[in-house]
Amino acid sequence: MAERFRLSLAQLNPTVGDLRGNAAQAKAAWAQAKAAGADMVAFPEMFLTGYQLQDLVGKPAFAADVQQVLAQLAQDCADGPAIGIGAPLPGGDKPFNGYFILQDGKIAAQVMKHHLPNYNVFDEKRYYHAGNPSGPVRVGPVRIGVPICEDAWFEDVTETLAETGAEILLVPNGSPYHRGKMDTRQAIMVARVIETGLPLVYLNLLGGQDDQIFDGASFVLNPHGELTHQMPAFLPGIFHVDFVKDADGWRAVPGEKTRLPDTWEADYHAMVMGLRDYVKKAGFSRVLLGLSGGIDSALVAAIAADALGADKVRCVMLPSRFTSQSSLDDAADVAARLGVALDTVSIGAAHDTVLATLAPLFAGTTPDLTEENIQSRLRGVMLMALSNKFGEMLLTTGNKSEVAVGYATIYGDMAGGYNPIKDLYKTRVFETCRWRNAHHFDWMQGPSGAVIPPSVIDKPPTAELRENQKDEDSLPPYPVLDEILEMLIDKEASVADLVAMGHDRATVKKIESLIYISEYKRFQSAPGARLTERAFWLDRRYPIVNRWRDDG
Repeated sequence: MAERFRLSLAQLNPTVGDLRGNAAQAKAAWAQAKAAGADMVAFPEMFLTGYQLQDLVGKPAFAADVQQVLAQLAQDCADGPAIGIGAPLPGGDKPFNGYFILQDGKIAAQVMKHHLPNYNVFDEKRYYHAGNPSGPVRVGPVRIGVPICEDAWFEDVTETLAETGAEILLVPNGSPYHRGKMDTRQAIMVARVIETGLPLVYLNLLGGQDDQIFDGASFVLNPHGELTHQMPAFLPGIFHVDFVKDADGWRAVPGEKTRLPDTWEADYHAMVMGLRDYVKKAGFSRVLLGLSGGIDSALVAAIAADALGADKVRCVMLPSRFTSQSSLDDAADVAARLGVALDTVSIGAAHDTVLATLAPLFAGTTPDLTEENIQSRLRGVMLMALSNKFGEMLLTTGNKSEVAVGYATIYGDMAGGYNPIKDLYKTRVFETCRWRNAHHFDWMQGPSGAVIPPSVIDKPPTAELRENQKDEDSLPPYPVLDEILEMLIDKEASVADLVAMGHDRATVKKIESLIYISEYKRFQSAPGARLTERAFWLDRRYPIVNRWRDDG
């Protein structure tokens, strides 16, 4: 009979710092793997601790607790399949990013990550020592090579493993989502299997952590790049992969290949997962937001309903003297279509009182943005009061275009704990609303159908802080603005580049200035779901005070 090896892959969602909760998930998955006759159950990179740990990984008491929980997990799972699980490995002044093989009640082997990513959202050279490349680990009849995440993006570690006798490559990952990431992952892993001639298991982490979303989408490749298994994106599960040894070595027996989402579905699912996990992992169960009758708040309300269920979402309309009847009607329509609660709290009297209070000091001045922003800040006061009173996390609703140019009021509509659409330019907000109206999946807890009324999508965007105000009074049309922003922010283009594309130089210079002078606002803004490689926060780190401007 041919030799066989069953590997169970645990694509699950840990919580950073919840060592015992994560260990409980691991133990439950191990029991399922044991019942399925598995020889080993594998977990992603840093599963025991959650990922990314940032400075928490350097806290001595935390490090000691990790080792205690890891040892207990090994003892609790002694009688059954081996476990492969990621956790920090003590290393003196800072640890290694480690992967542990647990067998027979103890730590049988440990592997240290060699290549430490130090770009985009990663700062691993700050937090970890680089380990030396390791040889394979024997589990039952198989020698398994474990290149940890970044180690599989370079050929040296996998070649060393192949040369030292590895028969299967198991790649535990903490690879966060961004648009187009899946194609990149598969292309690089195909290169590794062609170079080594070995089958490869790509096992990725799942779940939201602050701004980062780990999308799972684990997969298995046989030599020559044949895809044998594709696990779902953004959904948890335990998947069993059988390997059989023949004259050519170990090969994965082809199994289920789940459909992967397109870009629009992936972005939307990332926003839903990011919001749901941020709220729940922060200890909240309900959210609220200001529902203005505009498109941004309507989309956030839909994301919240899909993430938590309509019964966990409170929307609040906060009209002033400048709020149109159509905005009132559209907000009511959005709430009704989604099935969420809607309260109305007028800020008119409060606004009058504040203006009267400040009148002696404002005497002799002309009304300007100051009076407009008072309205936004009063709305923030009301919403934060409701958040405090009822324990509901306040969501902010500014899109990436507004966040980029500072068209949001600090301590006003920027108040709140999380912003699901922070990395979504305004033009993509429009298209995402149209996409959501046309699509519904089982993972969405909100209703199906056109949940965002056409009147909300089609009307000109406005903050309604003065009479007849429109966003395009002071900004270029959003298709133009977003192209400029994407070039300046996502692609780090120069002013000259944009002028060469046909954009007006004065307009480009104005937008560039708005981006730079708004850095202090972004520094104080709520986190939000990362969808691109140039999301505000860890991907793009600029000084708050900065006088340089591109004069090209």
